[in-house]
Amino acid sequence: MDPRLTNDLIEFRRDLHRSPELRFQELRTAKLVAERLRTAGLEPRTGQARTGVVATLEGESAHPHVVLRADIDALPTADLKSVDYASTTPGVAHACGHDVHTTVVLGVAETLASRAVRRGRITFVFQPAEEIPFGETSGGREMLETGVLEDVDVVLGLHCWPTLDAGVIGIDREVAMAAKLAFQIKVTGTGAHAATPSDGRDALLAASAIVGSLHQLLGRAVDAGSRAALNVGTFQAGQSQSIVPSAAELTGTIRTIDEHDAKRLRSAVERVVHGLASAAGVIAEVDWKNDMPAVRNDARLVARALAAPAVSDEVSFVALDQPPMTTDDFALYAEQRPGLYVKLGVRDPSGLRPARPLHDGLFDVDERSIPAGVAGLTALIDDLFENGWHGDAQS
Repeated sequence: MDPRLTNDLIEFRRDLHRSPELRFQELRTAKLVAERLRTAGLEPRTGQARTGVVATLEGESAHPHVVLRADIDALPTADLKSVDYASTTPGVAHACGHDVHTTVVLGVAETLASRAVRRGRITFVFQPAEEIPFGETSGGREMLETGVLEDVDVVLGLHCWPTLDAGVIGIDREVAMAAKLAFQIKVTGTGAHAATPSDGRDALLAASAIVGSLHQLLGRAVDAGSRAALNVGTFQAGQSQSIVPSAAELTGTIRTIDEHDAKRLRSAVERVVHGLASAAGVIAEVDWKNDMPAVRNDARLVARALAAPAVSDEVSFVALDQPPMTTDDFALYAEQRPGLYVKLGVRDPSGLRPARPLHDGLFDVDERSIPAGVAGLTALIDDLFENGWHGDAQS
């Protein structure tokens, strides 16, 4: 990859990192992406799914038609890094690597657009709002409602992966991301003075008991060897130290690979919540939202990726064996078309900088992952263009 393009993309990523934008607020990000696409000779369509950008690069033939998707939104969390490209927006940070996803897909677009001959067609999708607060819509779902998958054969996506070295691209053989179901629990009690708590029914105390009991469900409601996770991520209650709270609210998620485990966990959550509420003399309501399926890689695309010739000495594809519990609304794309969702290694291979987990305020990447991602995804697309795709009737 041209070193000048590499340096340019790294600077672009840092610019995005300094100015992160939350879901459906990605106006500056979209503007910068659209400008670069125009400079590369494409005609971007802005305002897609509110704040997204879509551009199609035509080739000598209409098929295979590949969609390459990046998510562009940031997280509502503080950036805790001491770097010159740290977030300048208080309480907002690219702690999930979406700035890298955007940059890599843009790099692929610029690389392919610079070629004189292209055999297939590729649509680049820069999707807003992948991070989904309880009860809110998925940016992926809104993007699909625009018809972006019409006449498409294959969908590709990527995610930064802090447990893989920069230069390594991981391929999950089947499940690339887990299924997720979000819950909201509202507890209603009776307020009282802190000096006479027996006059009330403490919603905060009941909700606290619920939190502790929910986290004990793993290994009880589902087998200890199951790939499943449960998390309570928000807890709100009380307005004064001198008042027994009359209301409390918490939200969380369950994540599973197996649909049977999901049903058992959901039933167990309901049972625990209503049982503890009854014992505490309060009322509890459970609401479920944001049901997101697992991201499942197409076996044919997996085989082709793992059999692909080496991209370069700096880039390699490796098979991954343990499905993660993270979730992504790329699952909605892969439900409708054969999909491949790859893990882009972002860890410092030297080990000098310890890897931080996704969604941590200290999360950062080894920027050698950017040219590696561009090269790896370009190679996968070249394989589809050169050798065709016969997995869909449209091809």
